[in-house]
Amino acid sequence: MKFLDLAKVHIRSGAGGGGCISFRREKFIEYGGPDGGDGGNGGSVWAEAVDGLNTLIDFRYQQHFFAKNGQPGMGQQRTGKTGDDIVLRVPVGTEILDEDQETVIADLTEIGQRVLLAKGGNGGWGNLHFKSATNQAPRRSNPGQPGVERTLWLRLKLIADVGLLGLPNAGKSTFLAATSNARPKIADYPFTTLHPNLGVVGIDEVEFVVADIPGLIGGAHEGRGLGDLFLGHVERCAVLLHLVDGTSQSIAEDYQTIIHELEAYGGHLADKPRVTVLNKIDALDDEERAAARAELEEACGCEVLEMSGVARQGVTEVLRRLRLEIDDDRLRTRISEDEPEPWQP
Repeated sequence: MKFLDLAKVHIRSGAGGGGCISFRREKFIEYGGPDGGDGGNGGSVWAEAVDGLNTLIDFRYQQHFFAKNGQPGMGQQRTGKTGDDIVLRVPVGTEILDEDQETVIADLTEIGQRVLLAKGGNGGWGNLHFKSATNQAPRRSNPGQPGVERTLWLRLKLIADVGLLGLPNAGKSTFLAATSNARPKIADYPFTTLHPNLGVVGIDEVEFVVADIPGLIGGAHEGRGLGDLFLGHVERCAVLLHLVDGTSQSIAEDYQTIIHELEAYGGHLADKPRVTVLNKIDALDDEERAAARAELEEACGCEVLEMSGVARQGVTEVLRRLRLEIDDDRLRTRISEDEPEPWQP
């Protein structure tokens, strides 16, 4: 299945049916009076987050979604049929944006969450509604309201617990393949990963989801490379796993490049908890490993873990640290949700 995280759709709700002008005509009833029914309401357009989807590829082949119009009213006080609704089924984590691609209309983060995108037009009144003491035989009715037509953007931000960051060939896909059943493409050249990959990782009988995105390079926030297109997928993560290639000749510079791109991207991405790991230690001897770790610790100012995804060295320690960060984030979220709102007179 191809991955697509941005799609443009055109939607239109149904128009309401017109009201009916009709009079009762029955044997032995000379003045039957008006009996025109109301028009049916037009169908609405909804969006719903469903389980089992992780791409917007379906919206590449169908961009237009038009709900049914309401049927007009009929005689004998019969109301027209209401138009059928249309539901856009999207993956969990989908943001719905207005045509300007900036105004967020809805953010669907839970399974079953629904949002109304375009309400159907109301049906018009039949002439029965206009009957009064001074107007016993009204010959007027209302037309139905027109539907709402608009253009929207769907933007998918994958929901994962851990987001993998690093320069191209830092070993992110290798780590994901070594710790989960995900099988991302792995090769010895930059930008092997062209789209995000998700993997479920287990440690100490606890599972969490890891998202691997294409590697970042300098200037990614300005559109260079591929990573800037997918940074949104790690915005929802509880913790970021920053992998630094231990075989690089400029470890501190590689680390600062990623941090600078996070700060330039914005969205509080640089403020998220991070676990910094020196990767590919199997290719270093003890002296080189110690020097590389010291250089990275000086650059980041925090503890650095060591790991080799290929040799499976230090992987368990990294996963346990990630689990602790995820638990802390969930605890902070739960406490913030339980805090009572400040009292106001």
